[in-house]
Amino acid sequence: MNISALWIRRPVMTSLVMLSLFFFGIIGYRSLPVNDLPQMDYPTIQISAGLPGASPETMAAIVATPLEKKFATIQGIESMTSTSSLGATSIVLQFSLNRNIDAAAQDVNSMISAASGLLPQMPAPPTYQKVNPAEQPIMYFAMIGDSIRETTMYEYVDTVISPNLSTIKGVSEVAKYGNKHAVRIQINPHSLSNKGIGINELAGAVSAGNVNIPGGSLDGPHQSYAIDPQGQLKKAEDYNPLIIAYHKGYPVRIRDVGQAIDSTASKKVTVWYVDDAYSAQTVIFAVRKQPGANAVEVANQIKAIMPTLAEQIPKGIEIRMMFDQTDFIKESINDVQFTLLLTIGLVIIVIFLFLRSLRPTIIPSIAVPLSLVATFAVMYLCGYSLNNITMMALVLSVGFVVDDAIVMMENIIRRMEMGEDAMTASLVGSKEIGFTILSMTVSLVVVFIPVLFLGGIVGRILHEFAVSIGSAILISGFISLTLTPMMCSRFLKHKSEQRPGRLYLASERVFDAMLSFYDRTLANVLQHRVAAMIFTAVIMAASVYLFEAAPKGFIPSEDRNFFILYTMAADSISYTDMAAHQEALNKIVINDPDVDTLVSVSAHSNNNSGFIFARCTENNKRKRHIDRIIDDLRGPINSIPGLMAFPMNPPPIEIGGKQSNALYQFVLKGDDLQGLYEHGRDFEQRVRQIPGATDVSSDLNFRSLKLEIAVDRDKASSLGLTAQQIENALSYAFSGGRVSTIYGTVSQYDVILELEDQYASYPDNLDLVFIKSSTGKLVPLSTVAGVKKTLGPLTVNHLGQRPAATVSFNLKPGFSIGDATRQIQELAAKVLPATISTSFEGAAQAFQSSFASLGFLLLITVLVIYMVLGILYESYIHPITILSALPLAGFGALLALKIFGMELDLYAFVGIIMLVGLVKKNGIMMIDFALETEKTEGKTAEASIHHACMVRFRPIMMTTMAALFGTLPIALGLGAGGESRQPLGVAVVGGLLFSQILTLYVTPVFYVYLDNFSHWLKRR
Repeated sequence: MNISALWIRRPVMTSLVMLSLFFFGIIGYRSLPVNDLPQMDYPTIQISAGLPGASPETMAAIVATPLEKKFATIQGIESMTSTSSLGATSIVLQFSLNRNIDAAAQDVNSMISAASGLLPQMPAPPTYQKVNPAEQPIMYFAMIGDSIRETTMYEYVDTVISPNLSTIKGVSEVAKYGNKHAVRIQINPHSLSNKGIGINELAGAVSAGNVNIPGGSLDGPHQSYAIDPQGQLKKAEDYNPLIIAYHKGYPVRIRDVGQAIDSTASKKVTVWYVDDAYSAQTVIFAVRKQPGANAVEVANQIKAIMPTLAEQIPKGIEIRMMFDQTDFIKESINDVQFTLLLTIGLVIIVIFLFLRSLRPTIIPSIAVPLSLVATFAVMYLCGYSLNNITMMALVLSVGFVVDDAIVMMENIIRRMEMGEDAMTASLVGSKEIGFTILSMTVSLVVVFIPVLFLGGIVGRILHEFAVSIGSAILISGFISLTLTPMMCSRFLKHKSEQRPGRLYLASERVFDAMLSFYDRTLANVLQHRVAAMIFTAVIMAASVYLFEAAPKGFIPSEDRNFFILYTMAADSISYTDMAAHQEALNKIVINDPDVDTLVSVSAHSNNNSGFIFARCTENNKRKRHIDRIIDDLRGPINSIPGLMAFPMNPPPIEIGGKQSNALYQFVLKGDDLQGLYEHGRDFEQRVRQIPGATDVSSDLNFRSLKLEIAVDRDKASSLGLTAQQIENALSYAFSGGRVSTIYGTVSQYDVILELEDQYASYPDNLDLVFIKSSTGKLVPLSTVAGVKKTLGPLTVNHLGQRPAATVSFNLKPGFSIGDATRQIQELAAKVLPATISTSFEGAAQAFQSSFASLGFLLLITVLVIYMVLGILYESYIHPITILSALPLAGFGALLALKIFGMELDLYAFVGIIMLVGLVKKNGIMMIDFALETEKTEGKTAEASIHHACMVRFRPIMMTTMAALFGTLPIALGLGAGGESRQPLGVAVVGGLLFSQILTLYVTPVFYVYLDNFSHWLKRR
């Protein structure tokens, strides 16, 4: 059966089918969204609960634990972590990738409601939000103004910017970072007690004095009236004349014991915007896109609307774009597109150098753009996007899609050289080579089928890669069986009709010399087959050694023009002192010549923590890589006494895990909190001694100064007080909690009660708190409670409902995550007791699980190819012959990675898997022809394979060189983000170079041995 005959005889049909492929491909290309990476929904829900003034232990016991017990019953939770700090609890639920996030959110909401009876009375019930760690904001903006209050800027972001941006198609969320307006009633405790008023009495008066209760309506016989009680106090100055009590017959107003002022909802968070010429407090807003939305299109719409929004805010306020992720996306995609065009050009040059004629060069070259463009239609139908992964797949496919067309055309040319005319040679040659092309195409596509069943985050990353490159290969196989022979039948000419030029004659002599050399050396190798087998065994052993010794990596980092920096100070540092440390750090970072602007946050998650987002100048305008900038800054940023700084180049994909000061996390779990602290501190110090680990820190902040208040219940009861009244009084005085709410036209604001700053700074200030008892007597706190200075945790952390401690770390250049995980696990087994269990989380955990699955994937890939080849050739033996070159390719890839000092990371592993499909194509071309020769001409196995190698030498060299030059631009690491793709290119180029030389000799040896073995089995 000749599949190609119909297409050869009907050129109009063939041309129109190809035009339709091209047409629909162009439509698909124009409709594809543009993003950085494939869409990865990491179903995660974050629950937040607040109880102002409650200690971390209290929050963990009465808020986190009841909620965790309820959440543990929800189906599909992979991990549950909680962090309880002063007055706040955050619980993060990470679900399996196949769990529907909306259904999970409904379950979470139900469990929050079910737990409400177990929770204490809080200002507001726990809230939850759906988050996706892999979906980072695409744009950051800073709002600045020299004479404008921060709360005013926040108001405009909240009421003008955010609502308008949220209406843009594709925008998911506008996150705001800054301080909201609030009214603070600051009290002088001396004045309050002198007037005979308890702080609990004051809080009740404020709450009762600011109300917003419906008044109903009046319905008369002819008219109706809405009753609108004006019981709300809307401004700070409205609170000062509020009567809170009477003392000796005279009214006592708030202004008599303190003052109400316009302030912020939190006094312990400060956000700065800093550049070379400006440093001021600011409000930041960040835009996240919806899953699957076109990042570039969303960013363009935002940029288009921002001038209009800027006109709606007062003069003196300026909006500056801090960061636009789509700049990197566009640069990266443009660079990959340039690489794609460069690759196509290199492949066409390779074809021309071998064929040395324009017409034969054009025919297979057409298969490249046609296959790639048609693949865009498949990508569109699958809901994919133009991103670095799919574009990388298309770049790599260039060297493959031309192979089948080359093999088809070369066989037709060979028959024309035997004297046949173009039409006859096309019909006979296509029939002769059709099964070979089918075998090559199918066996190459099945390389990527196991990837489709790969789970986890790695499966999500590689799924679009596998489908894109597999589609391109299938389409190219179809083109090589249809369009290529049709064009050969119309456009190829006999050599007798052409006058060869000097270039042709010179290159022909070179090629003849190469073929003659190969003829002699192959004959010699076939006579010394045992030595060849021994050499292959040595290479296999060396491959195993190189694989075990290779430093293992995960997802390589990229220079995306920014880095982040976490800071940590002493557990009990004051907010004021922490802010001063953070400002000093801001000056150091902004003074780096390659840092353009930064946003800095003091008291990021706790009083002793901070955060910096630093944007650098574009990478094409600076000499240093982002990792070098970070290394150069390590010394200066750690020169501030009392402050530790942890810079990091964040990964392209955020993979769950607890927020920490570094990229990789190792978690210790145990039921004994004190034992966990002691062993955790010791373990942290030992991790610091690992040579390749840096930025080592932990969340074991157990030395936070604490004042324990012991209530004398008997005495309190005798004075008419309860423990609840005492704790409420402490909360009113020192927690900064809300006592009332102002409802505005478009927003609402807290009314916060607190002591004046000078009376809320030292332990002795507790004696200034007075409580009004049920008998009307004013009771000092010191009468009913004792104070004890002690130490406590700054945070209490749980993982899976158990107390947990996280040791986080980064890696020094040249130290792989594979080596780090191995050494840390060995250390944990050596020094930690059996009562403490351990695990990696986040990126480190994903690395461990991914490499276990990738090794299995490689094995499955080889088995699938073996089965497909066995089915195609109806043989158990010769698929082994075809796959005999795999160890050679693996050795070449691993050796190349070692020579260039690269890790065996995710992309490099993909390159090795691709080599499985590449090198067996050469084996197919040799074995297929040898079997046919042995069958039709009765030659021996040795003579058949020798003849096959001579006949197939030119197409083997052409296809290999096409694949080699097709991958070379990736191996050079060109363009934005090119360094992350470089290991893949190096692995493929190294594997092809080494295996190309040796496959031409090793595969024939295997063929002879296995063919003789096959005949021996048949004789038995």
